[in-house]
Amino acid sequence: MSSGPPTHGQPMNGGEALIKSLELEGVDVMFGLPGGAILPVYDPIIDSPIRHILVRHEQGAGHMAEGYAHATGRPGVAMVTSGPAATNIVTPLCDAFMDSVPMVVITGQVPYAAIGTDAFQECDTTGITMPVTKHNYLISDARDIPRIVREAFHLATTGRPGPVLIDVPKDIVDPKNPRSALDWYWPDEVDLPGYHPPSKGEPEAIRKAAELILASERPVIYAGGGILKARAAEALRELAELCDIHVVTTLMARSAFPDTHPLALGMPGMHGNYTAITAMQQADLLIALGSRFDDRVTGRVGAFAPEAKIIHVDIDPAELGKVRRPDVGIAGDCRLVIEELIEALRELGGTPAQPDRSLWKSTISGWQETYPLTYEQSAPGELLKPQFVLETLRDNTPDDTILCSGVGQHQMWASQYWRFQHPYTWVNSGGLGTMGFSVPAAIGAKVGRPDRMVWAVDGDGCFQMTAQELVTASAERIPVKVAILNNAYLGMVRQWQEMFYEERYSEVYLSPDLPDYKMWAEAMGCVGMRVESPEEVLPAIEKANSINDRPVVIEFRTDASEKVFPMVPAGASNDDVLTFQSQFGENH
Repeated sequence: MSSGPPTHGQPMNGGEALIKSLELEGVDVMFGLPGGAILPVYDPIIDSPIRHILVRHEQGAGHMAEGYAHATGRPGVAMVTSGPAATNIVTPLCDAFMDSVPMVVITGQVPYAAIGTDAFQECDTTGITMPVTKHNYLISDARDIPRIVREAFHLATTGRPGPVLIDVPKDIVDPKNPRSALDWYWPDEVDLPGYHPPSKGEPEAIRKAAELILASERPVIYAGGGILKARAAEALRELAELCDIHVVTTLMARSAFPDTHPLALGMPGMHGNYTAITAMQQADLLIALGSRFDDRVTGRVGAFAPEAKIIHVDIDPAELGKVRRPDVGIAGDCRLVIEELIEALRELGGTPAQPDRSLWKSTISGWQETYPLTYEQSAPGELLKPQFVLETLRDNTPDDTILCSGVGQHQMWASQYWRFQHPYTWVNSGGLGTMGFSVPAAIGAKVGRPDRMVWAVDGDGCFQMTAQELVTASAERIPVKVAILNNAYLGMVRQWQEMFYEERYSEVYLSPDLPDYKMWAEAMGCVGMRVESPEEVLPAIEKANSINDRPVVIEFRTDASEKVFPMVPAGASNDDVLTFQSQFGENH
């Protein structure tokens, strides 16, 4: 099959048509692992300009596709076979569904006539994935392939983005089977009756929102991951500066607003900083942009921001009123709605029309001064403090470095202590909280943005779940860098057991020496290092930054007793936030 565009009506088989359709959707890379049912689709990849990256586990393929999407904004593509391969990619599908990540996953399936017979490596893939995909397809006719691929990419990338799955029976793509024959075509447009995601907000609602802003004395912009999905970071900054309103960025919105900006308050929520949490609690107006009032942000919902009126902007109408009833709900694309809101505010007088908020601003400054993020440095001979490692890493990497994290304590410290200057430089698993996300997601991000330095911050628990993908990175020459904060525990679980289970440490100890991370890294073709004292931290990071022909793994031996503060205990009100100062005294 030639790599040029096929002519209309050209005979081909389903496997060729599938790969051609991906090419026409602009796919330049895909992540996958072949097997029996998907084999006929793998054959035409040999003649395709699409780069295929062979993973070591199907979960890795899904997380790489996610990392690629996070870093580039383009849909990530993964392709795996049937049965256990399809079930292995369910976790990334659910992760992408929770975090609104555009992704298209192609799975092999047993021949169409064998479906339902418990054939070898058969499972009901569309049934299993229906709750965790935006949409899914089971192809029954090869002639539908171009249309379905076109629809899948349209669905994955428009409205609220998300994962779309295409399940492909083997006979539909097998050149030896007459059922796979079709005459090529490419649909000029997508025809999906009933699928009309909103784009612009209603003018009346926009004006009401603008009037609420002009009437508020204690407003806070509550920016969520939808800001990044809508490519609305620049619009958000313009709105904040026009109205001189502080901005909190949720875990999924980190990097959407520069942390060095005077209006930046950082992350709110269970492990947010005191000022971000308390500013939301005491606000008289929350301008929620692409955020979904997640339980990690609100704490106990009934006690959340009790005096605040709510403006809620979201592309998904189902989010409006789901958790908190808005005073003004606007279903629309975040970027377009913010631009319309800016226009309405300018018509109503712009910056000079804002009320005097000097008291609110000085209150916020007071909180920032009294309750900064802080920790106690390690004494000589003690294990490293994870916050120190992250600060050193932050201060000795380019400011457009892409930072990926796993899930747990190290994720919270990374979000807290990093200073994000550029949008789309934070890649993490928010809604599902998937351990093992970091390493494959970093590989996908580096493939999508080879010009950027990419660091994965991982815990020892997370790393052990998907570390084998560093074999993929070595084989494919993808020079990611990994910082393992090894505290020899499932750290976040240990923290909860210490604080809420009377220090009954049930099944959280992982051992500091098993495995040997340095040797494991070297066995996978990486440069491996181990760091145990503060003076070794910077030289190791500098050495890692200088290596660009293979992956690098640094194991940092960190203090297991260190806990993430601030913390809002589960089920508590955000007013009950525990800070480092409240736990250890003001003088620390």
